[in-house]
Amino acid sequence: MSKKIIFMGTPKFAVPILKSLHLNGYPITVVYTQPPKKSYRGQKINKSPIQDISENLNIKFRCPQKLKDNLQEYEFLKKIDADLSIVVAYGQIIPKEFLNLTKKGFFNIHASILPRWRGAAPIQRSIMNLDKETGVSIMKIAEKLDTGPVCNTYKIDLDNNLNAQDIGEKLSLLAAEKILDNIDDILDDKATFIEQDHSKATYASKIQKSEGEIDWTESAKNIIGKINGLYPTPGAFFIYNGERYKILKAEIGNGIGNPGEVISDYLEIVCGKNQSIKITEIQRQGKKPQNIGEFMLGSQIKKGSKV
Repeated sequence: MSKKIIFMGTPKFAVPILKSLHLNGYPITVVYTQPPKKSYRGQKINKSPIQDISENLNIKFRCPQKLKDNLQEYEFLKKIDADLSIVVAYGQIIPKEFLNLTKKGFFNIHASILPRWRGAAPIQRSIMNLDKETGVSIMKIAEKLDTGPVCNTYKIDLDNNLNAQDIGEKLSLLAAEKILDNIDDILDDKATFIEQDHSKATYASKIQKSEGEIDWTESAKNIIGKINGLYPTPGAFFIYNGERYKILKAEIGNGIGNPGEVISDYLEIVCGKNQSIKITEIQRQGKKPQNIGEFMLGSQIKKGSKV
């Protein structure tokens, strides 16, 4: 008798993992993903990347607004009587009463080295914190967020030149490969799960847009970490003459001056600790991204300006 697997996920990060399971013969009975959202101007309905790929692979999917207190979804999953559920950045906490609706449980692929960076934004927080490494953890979901026992963790080095989008893609592909090394052991009760050391837990709270504003008294490394960690959204930014400028890419310079001072015609800006950053790609509010050469041709921000 074939196994029944439920998959729960929403963003692009989860897509390679769903594809990996499907293409390697693991039967996905149903996919759960967040419901479509209206675009900023309300003109378009945007489906999640997981809904898109589910449609392409002809996998049944459901998009409930919430699982909490949802008797209809509870009864639906109970009737399926699945072997297990794989959860990857679903965007909803799985209610306690749902966790017993599969034979083996619910298992989460989390984008950090647990117990470090439990929570909503582990990739961004690890980069902003200038961590030396990150990874993915395969854990059994418990009642409290990201606290369950872990069967395996896979690590990668964090390169200071890579941003959150780059690291997300690397971790997603790593998880898509490594879930295949673990799912049979989980199904056959051969996987060993070890409790996390809760005393070492740190939390990756959801990113707020306001966190993106740059404090020019910080070190160049910290500012680059913020730029990379918040790419592509919400982005690191500064305000000049009432307009927001999002810094997309930058590198460490060697200029000196007062924090926030522009010291070159190519937007090198002084930071704390007698350091500077050289902006290489920028986006003015309401405009398209530009490399710094294009941007400076029409920019009001000149050498000697204060941002």
